[in-house]
Order: sequence, then C-alpha cells, then structure tokens
Amino acid sequence: MMLDLSDSVHIEKKTLFAEVVLPLPIAKNYTYRVPFDRAADVNVGKRVVVQFGKSKLYTGVIISLGEKAPEKYEAKYLMDILDDEPLITPQQLAFWDWISGYYLCNPGEVMNAALPAALKLASETRISLNTEYNFDKSELNDKEFLIIDALEIQAELTVSEVSKLLGQKTVMPVLKMLFNKNIIHIAEEVNERYKPRKRSFYGLNPVYRNQEQLKELFEILEKRAPKQLDAVLALLQLSKQKQQVTKAELEEAAQVSTAVLKALVEKEIFLVEERIVSRFSNSEEDAESTFELNEYQEKAFKQINQQFEQKDVVLLHGITSSGKTQIYVRLIEAVIESGKQVLFLLPEIALTIHIIERLRQYFGNKIGVYHSRFNDNERVEVWNKVLSGEYKVVLGARSSVFLPFNNLGLIVVDEEHENSYKQFDPAPRYHARDAAIYLSTLYKAKVLLGSATPSLESYYNAQQHKYGLVELNFRFGEAVLPEIQVISIPEETKNKTMQSHFSTVLMQDIESALEKKEQAILFQNRRGYVPLLICKTCGFTPKCINCDVSLTLHKSTGKLHCHYCGYKEDVYAVCPACGSVHLEQKGYGTEKIEDELSLLLPSARIVRMDLDTTRTKMAFQNILSDLEDKKTDILVGTQMVAKGLDFSDVTVIGIVNADSLLKFPDFRANERSFQMLAQVSGRAGRRGKKGKVVIQTYDPHHRVISQVIRNDYAEMYQMEMAERLQFKYPPFYRIIQLDVKHKNAEALFHQAEYLGNALKKQFGDRVLGPEFPLINRIRNYYIKTIILKIEKEGTSMVRVKNILKETIVQFQTEKISKGNLIRIDVDPY
Repeated sequence: MMLDLSDSVHIEKKTLFAEVVLPLPIAKNYTYRVPFDRAADVNVGKRVVVQFGKSKLYTGVIISLGEKAPEKYEAKYLMDILDDEPLITPQQLAFWDWISGYYLCNPGEVMNAALPAALKLASETRISLNTEYNFDKSELNDKEFLIIDALEIQAELTVSEVSKLLGQKTVMPVLKMLFNKNIIHIAEEVNERYKPRKRSFYGLNPVYRNQEQLKELFEILEKRAPKQLDAVLALLQLSKQKQQVTKAELEEAAQVSTAVLKALVEKEIFLVEERIVSRFSNSEEDAESTFELNEYQEKAFKQINQQFEQKDVVLLHGITSSGKTQIYVRLIEAVIESGKQVLFLLPEIALTIHIIERLRQYFGNKIGVYHSRFNDNERVEVWNKVLSGEYKVVLGARSSVFLPFNNLGLIVVDEEHENSYKQFDPAPRYHARDAAIYLSTLYKAKVLLGSATPSLESYYNAQQHKYGLVELNFRFGEAVLPEIQVISIPEETKNKTMQSHFSTVLMQDIESALEKKEQAILFQNRRGYVPLLICKTCGFTPKCINCDVSLTLHKSTGKLHCHYCGYKEDVYAVCPACGSVHLEQKGYGTEKIEDELSLLLPSARIVRMDLDTTRTKMAFQNILSDLEDKKTDILVGTQMVAKGLDFSDVTVIGIVNADSLLKFPDFRANERSFQMLAQVSGRAGRRGKKGKVVIQTYDPHHRVISQVIRNDYAEMYQMEMAERLQFKYPPFYRIIQLDVKHKNAEALFHQAEYLGNALKKQFGDRVLGPEFPLINRIRNYYIKTIILKIEKEGTSMVRVKNILKETIVQFQTEKISKGNLIRIDVDPY
C-alpha cells in the first residue's frame, strides 16, 4: 500500500508570547509575539530588542513565556534576541519583582538600576542606500546630492552625521524626501555598547622553529635591519619566561618602536593574535592567609557558625578595631571551600578600594570588585565573571546586590548601620542591607551583619531573637580604646584660647603627633569653605535661584555653590540688596579647615577628603595610599573618614564641631551622632599605639557625647527605643513618605491637600501632613510631604501598599493632579 502523505501527522506550530520588562518607568510589563522561526531561541532571562511606541527601539528582558495573547492590544513581534544564554538568572528576576513590590516602584526602574549601562542598548537611526533602485542624480537638490555622495563612500550614516554633513540641525525633512523617492532606507538599529578589552599578542612564525631557517633570518636582519633583529631576539627571550608576549612588553624589552614591529608583521616574521583579556588585575600570586584569630575572635567565630545553624541572619556587634575583618575572612574561606560564592557589601567606594587590598592578600584573583566608579565595560566584565562563577567573592557597594550570582552562600554587610546603603534617588529607593537579607532567602544563603554601632533596627531584631547576636568587646592585639576629651567651644572662646576653629588641646595633640611622625584625622560634617555668607547691615544671604537653600562658598572655584542642584554664581563684593560692603562669612567647611590649618602648621602635609576631592575614579585610592605611605600628615574630611579606615600611625582624631550632628532635625539624630562619633573615634590608636580623640562642641554635657565617652551603646539603645515607641517610629512602625512636587506653589497646595485627605479616608490618623519639608523647593519644584506611619503588629503591609497605590492612581486620574510629580520612599530614613 502506498503511503498517503496527506495522512501524515500534522505538527502545529505554537505561537509564543513573551512578557518583557522595559527600562522605562511604566506600571506594567509589555507582551510581544515571538516569530515562529525564533521560538527555539527565546528563554526567560534573555535580552531582546523590541519596539515600544511609534518607532523607538529598546532592550528588554524576557521575564515569562506563554501562549496567551494580550487581550487589550495586539502584540508586536520581537525584533531580535541578543543573548545565546540567559543573562539574568531566575533568582534575579524574583529579586527584581520583590524590589518593585516592596519599594513601590516600576519594574523598569529596577531593571535600570540592576543592569550595567553597557547591557542596555542604544537606539540610533541609521541611513543607507537602496541599492536595488536606480535613480537619476541630476534630479536631486544640493542637500540630497551631498547625502547620496557620502553614502556612496560610506555604507551607513547616522542622523547626527547627516546633520554635521549638511551643517543644520533639522535634517528629517530632507531624509523623508529621499525615503519617499525610494532612494534610501531608514532603519532604527540597536547597537551593542559593551566592547570587550582586546590586546595584541606577538609570536614568532612557526616557520622559524627550524634552526637553519632561524639562522638564515638572523644573518639577513643583522645586515639589513639590526633593530628588527633586536625585536626577534627579545621575543625569543620573553617567550622562555611567559606564554603570551604583549606589544608593550616587546617594545620595552627590545627598545624598538611600533614601526619596527609593524615591519616584522608585514614580512610575516611575527604573527599577531588579538585576544579578549580582563580589564582587572590578573596577578597569579598565591593568596596569603597566614594569621591566627585571637581567643576572642575564635570564640566569636564559633558562635557565628553555631548561630547560623538556627538563624539565617546574625549580627556581629564588635567594637572598633576588634578584628571583625579577620573573622569575615575565615567565614569566607569556609564558604569558598564549599563551592559557593560570597557577596561582601561595603557602604562607601572609599572602603571598597581600601579593603580590597587587604582581602586580595587572602583570596587573590578569586575576588572581584563592583561599584559605580567603574566604567561601563568594566561593570559588564564583572557581571559576566560573577555569572560564570569565576569570581568567588564580590566586594562592592550597594548596587552589588543586583549581580547574577549562580550559587550564593554568604552575604557579609560590613558597617551595616551606614546610611550610605540607602538609595535615595532615583528609584528604586532600596536599602542594600534589607535587600541583601531578602536576596539571601532566594539562594538559601546566610547573612552576617557587622558593626561597632549597629542600627537600632538590627539590634532590636537581635534582641527579639529574629537575628542571632554575637558580641566582640575586645580590641585586636595590643590596641586599646582611645582617650576621649571633650572641649567646650564657648569656654575656650571666652578664655581666648581658640586658634581659628581649633582648641589649644587639639592643636597641642596634633603637634605632638607630628613630632612623633604620627598622623591625625580631622572630621567636619560640611564640605566647602563657608556655608553661609551674610550682610551685616541688612541680613541678606545669597540663595540658590532653583532651590530654597543658601549658597556655600568654595574657595577652590571662587564661587558660591548650591549642593542640591549644582547652580553656581560669583561671590559678592557688595551686598546686592543694600549696597553694603560688610559681608560676613559664617560657619566653616572642610575646605576652610584645610586652609586655616595649613597657616597654623605650614610644614604639615594636609589633604582633604570629601565629595569635591574624590570625584575622579582614582582619587580615593590616591588619598588613602598617600596616608598609608605616610606622605600625608593630616587628613581633613567629612563622614568618609569615619568608615572603616585602618591606619597604624593615626593617633589623633579631632571632631571640629560635633553640634552639626547632634542638633540635626531628624528622629535618628542621636543614633547617628553616636554612630558617627564612635566610628570616627575608632580610627585612632588601632595598632598598639595609644589614641586620643578630641571632641569640640558647644554642648559638652549632651547625653550622646557622654555615652560615646563611656562607649555605652546599651544605654543609648534603651533611651532611643523608649522614645521611638512613644512617638511611633521604627522599628515599631513602618514609614512611607510621599513627596508631592509641582513648579507652581499654589497648585501644589491644592494637590497635596486633596491627596492627603484621600489617604486619611483610607488610613485615618496614620497619615501626617501634608507639610513643607525642611527644604521646600529643589530644582524649581516646590515640595510637600505626606508621611504614613503604619504599625507593624497586626497589619498587612502588602494590603497597605496596594491601597496606597490604588489611591495614588485614582488621584492621578483626576484633573487636579495635572503637572505634579509624586516620589514614594518606603523606609525613607
């Protein structure tokens, strides 16, 4: 019987639809249709090119696949699939979803924060000739002719290139005419921004492995090109020492120019191979781990491991210089041996640079670094090495929580109390410590929180047995806690013993340290030269034209700066309000401290570390290296100097004005003042040398200063917690802050009242405001703040957030909401 082909089994092709998250602040993800011929290539976690809107192309990430088409709109086709293997792991996608839900932001905002910029592709319009169409050039006008002439030389042009060619900004009408005549193609093309680093490696042509051939080559080069012979000999010598020889190494060894090497390549004597190489150190030195934990560290180490058997999160409360880092190292070693990865979080890039050198002694090139000072290509390279498992330890700032770990076993959050872990703008406004704890649940990993001055929330969770708690109350080695002396500024001023902003005691201690070849650190919590310029006659103060703040004088630029929007203007010689020449400078920042200290101690080498001096990539490293190498005598800085720095010869710490911390209008002011003062004090006397801390203040009897002197964290905790409970603050209540912004103050008033009343209908007296914040105008937007205080006990935060989102969406559909911006911040402080 002949086989009837019509009876053969018909295999029906299934139409797949991909839900894609786009890097845009839109509330919902978009669904796209997968072309039949690409159905086998799509997978969750891969990047795709899609069209959104009329013509814009974006890189999105597939977060789910299904066979159900969207009901309300017709799905467009995916245009391209960029990855052979998923770039985003399932755990990452679950993490993105949690961040979006917990911090009330859009999925695209999370994607923007998570992915390095080089993995988000750039959309650019490109023009090319239609080679299948014949046309008469004589019919073109001058501008059209110029474009076609250029396209015959260069296959493609971008719109910006056409604009330069014609010398005009608006070129779309000309291009549209050419497109309508069918002469050109216009395509929106997405270009990959990540470029691997490539290096050229030189080798000798295998032909010359034959001794006779090599001898003949030597004879020819010796007569005709002795420099080329030097290069050949150098390559042979280097090849004995290493497998790969770079151009720079060859030029240095042979003392020849690039032209010599080029000539050898053209003669096919040298062969050149381009290879992708790492942008980071590839030192193959053996890691060193030759240290022993002391009895207190050993006890703490064992207690942490015991706690990990019952708890997923453990708080290590260890005083400054107690050797917490060495305990971290031993824990990391154990995790690496089990085949898992470690994330080591630090609050500041400065610390990342400082501590990486210490940890590399133990882990060599198993450790990678990730922070915002890296360029796009470096960040992608770290991303790929984490994904592949090449990096066993990642050391980084808060954005490191978004890396694609494949087998995470431990997260260490050092200095867990630090406010730098909180992202304020733009969204997602996440807290890296809290996000890391959720991230650990996705991998079934453990979390160690370390601090000498834990946040009250973490310590409360430990006291409630939600976290494990391990105490380390002894300094490492022979180091002892520093002597702390409090100086009353009013009393010193009355006795006329103040030298500029420095008390006699502080100056004597600094001079004594310098005589002993020791170092000092001075802390002032304000950058710039003078925070306030004021007219003595009429009281005029220069203010920012965009923000409701006074301008700060910076001597380095000779201008008045706004620290919120970046606005600058020249310094006034005459008051613009009354014409008086009596303009007085009030207050002082790090720049003025540095300037006046250099006059008092002209021979001292003084360096400043604040936002203004650390903008460049290597600035932190250079400043800290100079301090370590004793090229710096005195370091003047803002809060950066308080965080984890460990230098053997720093014996004097001066806190120039403690009141800038203590008198801040914030419910966390006392907690943060204690943390900052204790942390700064902890930089002194860390290697056996007796340290001295001088605290200058207008209020020497303030209870926080007394608690710092006694190192009494427990008392500070108990007093603060009693106030937190009474006034409904964390950790007993959760706070959600809404900032309503508008460029028109009157419109803002009505909008904020409307939204505030709508929220009060839902949440009652849990809603505070709307009220003007401390600074009520920034970048020309007036601001009103609404705060929700939600009790933790017996309340579903998921339900609260759903009601809040619905109320805001309803408000935004009303006419009254026109022109406003709403900023939502969960756990804002």
